[in-house]
Amino acid sequence: MITKKQLLNRKFNIKNLMSEQEMEDFETQDFEMEDESMGDEGVSGDFAKLASILLHSQTQVHTLHLQTQSYSEHKATQNYYEGVDALVDGLIESYQGKYGIVKGYETMEIQDWQSTEKTCEYMKNLCKQVDNLRDCCEDSYLQNQIDTIIELINSTIYKLRFLK
Repeated sequence: MITKKQLLNRKFNIKNLMSEQEMEDFETQDFEMEDESMGDEGVSGDFAKLASILLHSQTQVHTLHLQTQSYSEHKATQNYYEGVDALVDGLIESYQGKYGIVKGYETMEIQDWQSTEKTCEYMKNLCKQVDNLRDCCEDSYLQNQIDTIIELINSTIYKLRFLK
């Protein structure tokens, strides 16, 4: 438990936010504070793996985008790498806000473009990996963010398969 006095010693300035009566009431209350070391303890290795895969996917798909000679594949992959950046950034920041800074990111090798079918196969495998790793966080808002990323992946697969 932390008292109001201890809280103020940590340089929290709440006096400007409360009336005198609220301050008096506040002074008599005790507060539980979470352990400040939660950052490293709460971070899941599976989340770091998921984040690594998604961050890598942006660079990988951007590379495929630059190497393809198909205009429809070029546009489909452009939509993915431009869209996934903000989605992954938001997911990681949301996770870190609750659980602490993610550490242990992995690096992966960039593959050269081979064919539209291989690009589609990459996207399907990406979707499976994301779906398999989504259990690393149970919070509904994080699951919703993962759903949005999977939606973008599946939309890209659709464009690669049917919009030629």
